[in-house]
Amino acid sequence: MDSVLLGLPLLVGLIVIALAFDFLNGFHDAANSIATIVSTRVLPPQAAVAWAAFFNFVAFLVFGLHVANTLGTGIVAAEVADAHVVFGALMGAIVWNVLTWWWGFPSSSSHALIGGLVGAGIAKAGTGAVVWSGIAKIGGAIVLSPLLGFFLALFLVLVVSWLCFRATPFAVDRHFRRLQFVSASLYSLGHGGNDAQKTMGIIAVLLYSQGLLGGEFKVPLWVVLLCQAAMALGTLMGGWRIVKTMGSRITHLKPMQGFCAETGGAMTLFLATHLGVPVSTTHTITGAIVGVGSARRLSAVRWSIAGDIVVAWIVTLPATAVTGAMFYELAALLH
Repeated sequence: MDSVLLGLPLLVGLIVIALAFDFLNGFHDAANSIATIVSTRVLPPQAAVAWAAFFNFVAFLVFGLHVANTLGTGIVAAEVADAHVVFGALMGAIVWNVLTWWWGFPSSSSHALIGGLVGAGIAKAGTGAVVWSGIAKIGGAIVLSPLLGFFLALFLVLVVSWLCFRATPFAVDRHFRRLQFVSASLYSLGHGGNDAQKTMGIIAVLLYSQGLLGGEFKVPLWVVLLCQAAMALGTLMGGWRIVKTMGSRITHLKPMQGFCAETGGAMTLFLATHLGVPVSTTHTITGAIVGVGSARRLSAVRWSIAGDIVVAWIVTLPATAVTGAMFYELAALLH
């Protein structure tokens, strides 16, 4: 195996960097889990992040590790992903996450990590290092996850509106304020199940490259627990710059619409996690929010804001690929 063998301090340092990315992922994507329940005023921000953080953490009890396996072996070949490649991927993703958090753009932490991994892998071994079938699967998910979130949320709004057409607005609002606790929990569960597994896959492939997994790629339980805890802690700290964009600037939400957006997003994440596809929770909830806004009327959606978000999505993969390659070259030069 063509890999860089590390001493214990360097190995621990890389794992800490991976957990820092996981923390930033939770911090950056906190808005995805709480934007709707905060914007509808069902929960205050502090209570909402605590609620989301709990369900982020317990997600490992519900889902398998299909997404972690995809990240570990389905983006670049496992034998290529040595310490330098992992460092490049993580640093490329971290830099992009910090920049987009500062700008208030809800970009995808998932695609930032994938882009960084692809860029670092190509910098080491050329395009032959890339598992193109895995990239094709993720490329399809980039398009399908927001579309599925959009149509599921739109469908749920139409069904709920038909079921509640005789109820008073006050009664509908009261019932869906309660139901939003359920939908927000499901979405946070899906978020923790899909997103935390990406860092699990990165740490596992690093351990594999060092010969610490007995020659078989797998995700140890201690890696699972650390990644879920880092994700939950990041969510608990919150990403308030992005909450405003996700929760109010795209469209105005009421509790019924918030429930439909969260439920449609959660259904999409559950399906993707079951299939082992690392999707963007940002893409998913944005598509769902646009879907519930469109059900009211097309003009209810601020399409210019949605367009800015789409631009950030498109730029993420190439930007993080270049940054990941640069950090790979820096690590290789210093070594």
